[in-house]
Amino acid sequence: MMATYKLMRAIRVTEFGGPSVLRLCSVAVPNPGQKQVLIRVHACGVNPVETYIRSGNYTRKPSLPYTPGTDVSGVVESVGDGVQFFRVGDRVFTTATETGGYAEYTVASEDCVHSLPDSLDYKQGAAIGIPYFTAYRALFHKAHAKAGETVLIHGASGGVGMASCQMARALGLKVLGTAGTAEGLELVLKNGAHHAFNHRQEGYTNKIMEATKGQGVNVIVEMLSNMNLSTDLQMLAYGGRVMIVGSRGPIEINPRDTMAKESSIIGVALLYATEKETAECAAALFAGMDAGWLKPAVGRQYTLDKASQAHIDIIECAGASGKLVLTM
Repeated sequence: MMATYKLMRAIRVTEFGGPSVLRLCSVAVPNPGQKQVLIRVHACGVNPVETYIRSGNYTRKPSLPYTPGTDVSGVVESVGDGVQFFRVGDRVFTTATETGGYAEYTVASEDCVHSLPDSLDYKQGAAIGIPYFTAYRALFHKAHAKAGETVLIHGASGGVGMASCQMARALGLKVLGTAGTAEGLELVLKNGAHHAFNHRQEGYTNKIMEATKGQGVNVIVEMLSNMNLSTDLQMLAYGGRVMIVGSRGPIEINPRDTMAKESSIIGVALLYATEKETAECAAALFAGMDAGWLKPAVGRQYTLDKASQAHIDIIECAGASGKLVLTM
C-alpha cells in the first residue's frame, strides 16, 4: 500500500526525561497494516505509567522517538486487511495502540479495539482502557474476590480506583475507599463505595477497622504501595490479599504481618493478561455498560498541546478526582 502523506498533530518524545520532553509535532498519519485499525482520535486517557516510561525509569523502554498513550476513543477511519469486527465509522475505544494515542490519529491492533456504546461519550471512552481492565484483573483474576467480601480501594478517586469501586459494588462486595480531598471523597461515594475515608487524616486506618467491626478487610487494591503496604498488611482479615497496582519506590515491611494472617501480597500487571483473560474482562465490561454501572468519571481535561501539564498534574496534584484525559 502506498503511504498517504496526510499530516496530523502528535506528541513525540525524542529523549527520556521530565514532562518538557513531550513535544507537539506535525507527523504523517499512519496507515493500518494487517488486522489493524486506523482511528480518528477524539480523546486519550493519561495514565501514571506513561510518566514513568517517559522519565526512562521504567522496566519497559520504547525505542525513541515515540508517541505515548494507549487508551484512546474515537471513530474508525480505515481498516487494514483481515479486520473482521470493525467498519469505517464505528465508535471505539482501545486498551493499546501501535503508534501512540497522544495524536489525532492512531493505529491499533484489532484485538485491542472495543466497541464504544452510544451511552458513553468519547471522554468517558478514553477513561475505560487500562483503568477498567486493571481493576478487573486485580479484583477477579488475581484477588479472586467474591461477593460478600470487603474490599478497600486505596486511592479510590483516580482512574483505576473509580473503576474498582464501580465494579466491586456491582458484583456484590462491601466497598471501602480512600481519597485525599473532600471532592475526591464525594466522588468515591457517588461511584459505589459504601464508606469513604480521608487518607490524609490521622487515625483513618482505625476508622476503616471500625467499619469492618474489627474483622479487617479481605482485599486491598493498592495504588501507592510505597506509602501504605505496611499498614495495609495490618488491616487485612485472615487470608486477606493486597493487590499491588502502583508503587513509586521501596518500603520496609515486617514479613511477620503476613504470617499472622496467612495473607498474600500480589503484583498486578495488565501486560501479562492472556487472550482468554482479556476476552473475559471485555465481556464483563460490556455487561457493565449495558447495565449502566460502568460510567467512567472524567476529571481534568487537557488539549493535546498541554500534555506536559497533564503529566505534571497526574503525579503532583493534591488528590485525584476522576480520569485525566487529553482531547483532540
